[in-house]
Amino acid sequence: MGNKVHIAHIDGPRRPKALSPLREHLRDTFWFAPMAGLVCAVLLWWAAGALDEEILAHLHRVNAYAEIRELVSLTEDTKVIVTTISSAMLTFIGVVFSISLVALQMASGQRTPRVVRIFIRSRISKLTFTVFLATFLFSLLVLTSFESERSARQVTSVPLVQTVMTLLLVGLSLVLFVVYVSATLRLMQVGPVVDRIAREALRMLERQGTGAEGAGSGVPEGPETGRVAHEGRAGVLKDVHVARLVRVARRHGVVLRLIPRTGDFVLPGTPVLAVHGGAAPPRRALRYTVSVGMERTFHQDLGLGLRQLSDIALRALSPAVNDPTTAVQCLDRIVQILAAVAPLPLGTVQHRDRRGAVRLTQSIPGWTDLVDLGLTEIRVAAVSGPQVSRRLLAGIDDLLLLVPRDQQQPLVRHRTLLLQAIERAAPSPSDRRFASHPDRQGIG
Repeated sequence: MGNKVHIAHIDGPRRPKALSPLREHLRDTFWFAPMAGLVCAVLLWWAAGALDEEILAHLHRVNAYAEIRELVSLTEDTKVIVTTISSAMLTFIGVVFSISLVALQMASGQRTPRVVRIFIRSRISKLTFTVFLATFLFSLLVLTSFESERSARQVTSVPLVQTVMTLLLVGLSLVLFVVYVSATLRLMQVGPVVDRIAREALRMLERQGTGAEGAGSGVPEGPETGRVAHEGRAGVLKDVHVARLVRVARRHGVVLRLIPRTGDFVLPGTPVLAVHGGAAPPRRALRYTVSVGMERTFHQDLGLGLRQLSDIALRALSPAVNDPTTAVQCLDRIVQILAAVAPLPLGTVQHRDRRGAVRLTQSIPGWTDLVDLGLTEIRVAAVSGPQVSRRLLAGIDDLLLLVPRDQQQPLVRHRTLLLQAIERAAPSPSDRRFASHPDRQGIG
């Protein structure tokens, strides 16, 4: 049976948020959080300095010069600590992240280069780096608040609160360091990596907002009246600003259709949007609605999780690595994702405005596309090891129990092709029987 085209609707609470693309793009960068942390460090230093000045002014008003002398003496002792912190913190940052980059290089070499994106999007990685840099900058700023004046009547700055904040930041840095090392070590393990990829794919599936199945071909009603070509650099279509495109289409009384799929490579001059029902909106209205970059992202890419899991499994099954257990772990997650996708209508997503009118249609992979993406390359490589073939057969059998009858054809096809490949590759009948026996653990 062919891959039927279905319609999925996005409405109500699933309507895309206006800042969703911006938030996702910032998560794919590693500079924004540290820069924001440095700005916060300056503001925190200013606020702590103002509080220190208020405390000192109050002591001057009540003529508490003995207390001022005690504070000056205390801050003289703490100045040594702050100086040590400021000189050691930058070295500490360099050592920690040098070790992390080595670990990341090992993980990307053993799994897939796309595992680097997990590190870049990791909140704990960004938070640790941000706090480290903020602590370093804050300690430098605190050093500027110390005075050489010893007379209690002439003292104008006693960085008491600033010193306490420095020590708190150092304590927070140490806690984050322990958590960060733990997270980095987990990145070198297969299980947490494939689990993270699967969770990202399932979250994307939830954001996609596929709803009740509808009728039709997925093409907007009415003839195509224009097209909008891509301008700018060539690259991968990362995502589109759905909320803005829906708003533009509503204002101009048209329906827009996204021509390439998310993840396709687009060239300058190639059409990216088809217009139905009226003239194409002006170019300035469509600015920043289509995002093109160097790599695919999970934001709107339904097939990226399966692609990454398949890549890791194929590398594990290569003769240079020969790690079928890793491939079995990837198959566990591939079956999990396909099981989550199976009951959902796929093919085309319709985005509606507040009045319920369709304003944007977007093509997404269908059921057959996703099954082929998740199973084809692993099936071809599975004949070299019975552990993988047994797990793949068990996964297909589980999916056959979950999907409706009209969606079983691609699964049956892959099962038949796998059994035929085992028949050709296995040297003896006993080996063929063993490799053809389904087992959820591969060789359990």
